[in-house]
Order: sequence, then C-alpha cells, then structure tokens
Amino acid sequence: MLGRTANGLFWMFRYLERAENTARLLDAGLRMALTRDLVTAEEEWRSVIATSGQKTAYEAKHASYTGMQAWNFLLREKSNPASILSMFGLVRQNARLARNAISGELWEAINENWLIIDEQLAKPVGENRVLDTVKTIRRAGTMARGALQGSMLREEGYHFALAGMFIERADAIARILDIKYYLLLPSLSYVGSSLDTGQWDTVLRSVSGDRAYRWLNAAQVDARGICEFLILDDRFPRSLAFCHSELRSNLAALARIHGSEGESNALMRDADTRLTNLTIDEIFDQGLHEFLVEFTSCNAAIGNAIAQDYRFLA
Repeated sequence: MLGRTANGLFWMFRYLERAENTARLLDAGLRMALTRDLVTAEEEWRSVIATSGQKTAYEAKHASYTGMQAWNFLLREKSNPASILSMFGLVRQNARLARNAISGELWEAINENWLIIDEQLAKPVGENRVLDTVKTIRRAGTMARGALQGSMLREEGYHFALAGMFIERADAIARILDIKYYLLLPSLSYVGSSLDTGQWDTVLRSVSGDRAYRWLNAAQVDARGICEFLILDDRFPRSLAFCHSELRSNLAALARIHGSEGESNALMRDADTRLTNLTIDEIFDQGLHEFLVEFTSCNAAIGNAIAQDYRFLA
C-alpha cells in the first residue's frame, strides 16, 4: 500500500474520531448548561471550550462564553480549523485520497453524512437545532465505523484505519481527564462538592460512559472510581486500557502483513505492558496529572512512529 493511501486511512479515522469526540463533549456541555443558571452555564461553556483545547482561539474571537457563541465556534466557525465542519471536511478529503482502498459502503457513509452535515452547518445553529445537529454528527461516526467493520477486508487498510481511531480516542480521553480534574476544579475545597460531582458527571457523559459506569458502581459518582474505569477497565471501549490493547493488536497485524516489526510495535508493547501492570492506587501515588502527561506523550510518540514505520511522511 502506498504511503499516501495508508496516511489517508490513518488520518481519515483520526479526524472522524476527533470530530465525534468534540460532538460528545458538546452534547455533555449542552445537557449540563440546561440545568444551570446563566452565570454557571457560562462557566460550563468555558469548561467545554477548554477541554476541547480551543480556549486561546475562542477567546481571540469572543469576549464571553454564551452557549450559542460556544457551540457555533465548535461546530462551524470558518476561522477555526478544529471545528467539526473543518474536521469532517478532512475526513471526506482523506476518504477521497484512499477511495480505491475503502469499500463502497464506507465511502457512501462518509460522503452522504458530509453532505448532510455541510447543509446543517451552512448557517448559524440556533438553540432549537443544536441537539439534532450533534446527534447527526455522532450518528455519522457510528455509521462510518459500522461500514468499516461490516464491509472492509481485514487487510492493512483496515488496520491503518483502526490504528488512527484508537490513537485519537486514547489522546482525547486522557486530555479530558487531565483538563477536567486539574484545570477546571477551582480549589481542593471543592472536592466532593456538587460542582466536583457535576464535573465528573460531565466527564462520563462526554465519553458516553455514564450508564456503563453507574451500572458497574451502583450509581456512585466517585473521582477515583471514574478514573479507574476510564483508565484501566478494558471492558469499556473508550478506556485507555481498551484503546491501547486494540492499538497493539492492529499494529501487530500490520507487522505480520509487512513481515517485520517497526519502532511503533516496540513502543506499543512497552506502553501496553506498563498500563496493564498498573493499579489505580499507583497512578494516584504518581499523580494523576503526571501519569496523564506521560501517557499522552507516549501515545503521540507511537503515532509518530507509525508514520515513520510506514512512510507516511514520504
């Protein structure tokens, strides 16, 4: 497979995952803001923008954090290269680059949803349409993953796509955990308060883990328990442990197809082994922030190594 085709598949699913993660975060923010007064709702939108990593870009354009400004910035702002509209455009662009390596069903899922999303985001999204728009974006991700799983040969293109998806998903979960706990909680005096509980509830909702977590933990919202669930519970498909386990499997499959391992396999094996052997107590003893910074750095190194191993940069 040519490097540009592999690159297209890898980044197609990275951008798709990034767009959907932003939509999930937006959905959680919307639901939380609806239960708040005006001042607290603005703080919730500040939280959503910060968690998305777009605080500097947003504040360069807006002086306040009203809901309509925030969600339109994340959804469709032309000057924002990290908007969902921009990212889904890149999904479609990379799908076109890899058109001969993907199934017709996958192309149709991406192209048809792009046309719908482009039309819905052609003008500012009002309060009466925003939840439906978010649902459309999340549905687009679900349809594309379903087409990938249901119609693609288990060859290198399939594994490049999944590698991109799990690299991006792991990065998003780690960043959400880090920013929510260390940047948005105003003071240690708030730990255990309704604000603290609300922030953790937003974390769970933004990764669609609220029902699974409550089912496993008798509805108890506890910071340590949530961290263990999102970091170490390999039953949950958005936990760091699950993402790295799947990523290791896909990189191993690529190594078998190509007849040799690369640096990405070695880095992945070491990272997966470290994570598998950790307990939540050891993570908190090290410091959650320090652990997450180390994890995101390692995750980025694996992504760069994949690009080098398979000549994405050629």
